Amino acid sequence: MANEAVTAVLDGPEGLESVRNWQEEFYRDLHAHPELPHQEHRTAGNVAVRLREAGCEVHEGIGGTGVIGVLRNGDGPTVLLRADMDALPVRERTGLPYASTQTTDDGTPVMHACGHDVHVTCLLGATTLMAQASRAWSGTLVALFQPAEETADGAQGMVDDGLAALVDNVDVAMAQHVLPFPAGTVGTRSGPMLSAADSMKITVHGRGAHGSMPQAAVDPVVLAASIVMRLQTIVAREVAPSDTAVVTVGSVQAGTKSNVIPDHAVLQLNVRTYNEHTRAAVLAAIERIVRAECTASGSPEEPEFEMFDRYPLTDNDPGVTEQVATAFADHFGDHAIDLPQQSASEDFSDIPHDLGAPYTYWGIGGIDPDAYRAAEQAGRIAQDIPVNHSATFAPVLQPTLDTGTQALVVGALAWLRTDSP
Repeated sequence: MANEAVTAVLDGPEGLESVRNWQEEFYRDLHAHPELPHQEHRTAGNVAVRLREAGCEVHEGIGGTGVIGVLRNGDGPTVLLRADMDALPVRERTGLPYASTQTTDDGTPVMHACGHDVHVTCLLGATTLMAQASRAWSGTLVALFQPAEETADGAQGMVDDGLAALVDNVDVAMAQHVLPFPAGTVGTRSGPMLSAADSMKITVHGRGAHGSMPQAAVDPVVLAASIVMRLQTIVAREVAPSDTAVVTVGSVQAGTKSNVIPDHAVLQLNVRTYNEHTRAAVLAAIERIVRAECTASGSPEEPEFEMFDRYPLTDNDPGVTEQVATAFADHFGDHAIDLPQQSASEDFSDIPHDLGAPYTYWGIGGIDPDAYRAAEQAGRIAQDIPVNHSATFAPVLQPTLDTGTQALVVGALAWLRTDSP
């Protein structure tokens, strides 16, 4: 049986039905007006308006465009709920009536292809519901809306801008992400949930020459090709079968013309790992292989390494996750599932790390259940179900928004509930 506090917040006259209509409209508007990292000015302004309407103490411009809403409601723990606000440089192909047609000044298309519009809308709804049912709980709720998750620096930007001074001592932090699973489901996982991620730009040097005179050159194209092939052995031969890692070479750029051997090549890599030991070992192996291949090719200069877009490991606290999972099972029943480990990455954990708070991060489904079931039965989930960052990724409004809103409320009330709502 669901606890009384959850019932009071979600099922009363000012419960879920009271926010559903404006949430759906807010979502459509936000989806149609996405903004790239560090440019979330319109989104942040609309978020701040909603938070003030809910009665929150509001702080704006944290880490650039970050917004914090604080509900202080008597004695008790402090729970932080976080949503990310930024979108991606993707041209939308969903066919939705509220599809984004936004572009930047230089013509770059912009789309909420990762579902951050869902996260924002759900957190605003949950905060409003908690404010409307203040007699059902006691403590402090912090609703944090973060910019620039997609560039891995938004959370740290809020931390560096004095986040800790704006909130009480946080006892627990939580966040969620919409995923390509059936809408209506909510999934938890203890321990490593999302991978650490490291992107690397590598420049290797050769000696340019005419294409007809290869003997005068040190060909960086061949060098780059050798590096790409050899890097594939890291996971296969240097990572234990019981461990998990991904090494992806996503970009190789060299030369300008078919008959000109260039003097350098640039590779861009992405690495995903689930523990710091493997992370360090894989990054060291990459550098070792690159340097060795450059030596083998007679490269005239040392290679150059530049790290960027570095995401921390999302490692869910076992105790917090168990408490949330129990609350979810109580509320959602069979729709509360064990979530598989995800290879995507997040910077959310930078916030609880700085605040010294344990945390958990869960997933909610966003795919039409009938469409997902049909794809599953046909063995075509990978082919037929759009994933995050796809130009066709379009979470169904309901029950996605209802589920995400309820999950945040239920998670918060696992700490904030009282005996007599």
